[in-house]
Amino acid sequence: MDSPLQSAKAWSRSRRSKEPADGDARTRILDAAEELFAGGGYDATPTARIAEVAGVPKGLVFHYFPRKIDVLISLVDERTVVTEEDVEAVPGDAAGTLSRLARRLPLRASPAMRRILFREADTHRSVRDRLGRLNAEIIRRARFALELALPGSRGDAARLEAAAATFAAVLLYQESICLLTGHHIDPDAVAELIAHALG
Repeated sequence: MDSPLQSAKAWSRSRRSKEPADGDARTRILDAAEELFAGGGYDATPTARIAEVAGVPKGLVFHYFPRKIDVLISLVDERTVVTEEDVEAVPGDAAGTLSRLARRLPLRASPAMRRILFREADTHRSVRDRLGRLNAEIIRRARFALELALPGSRGDAARLEAAAATFAAVLLYQESICLLTGHHIDPDAVAELIAHALG
């Protein structure tokens, strides 16, 4: 027969094995916050509601995120990522190069995270800064792709910059425009227009 101490240790071990790992709880908190912030907005979402949807005690939310704004900052930093992928450019084919870039959009963010980015950028500097960095990175990639596709145009930096910024705007903002208006922008058609303007 086990001693009371051995029984307590065995019970504690079995309880720990049934509880989710800390990392899992943190992920569930972020998942819940993403869903709630995208649906009703950051300001309208109480921390208690995040805990409820995540299925964790409210105190655990504050264990990982001492302030509610830390939840938003972590979401934006961790769930909006520009991936490192090579630009596939074909010399002389600016439209095809931009179309390939659009299909392999380097921004990795769920539709919910994109809604959060655009909704919260007006009121939260950290979100606005992140959106600015994402936009700048997509412009940089589009400009680089155009430089590779149009090797003789490097001297026309202002036109390439404007073309890259225009294309980045379509890539980054098209989902928000579609959500607001129902109108889908075809990035291939925009690539053709930009290529024609640069031609």
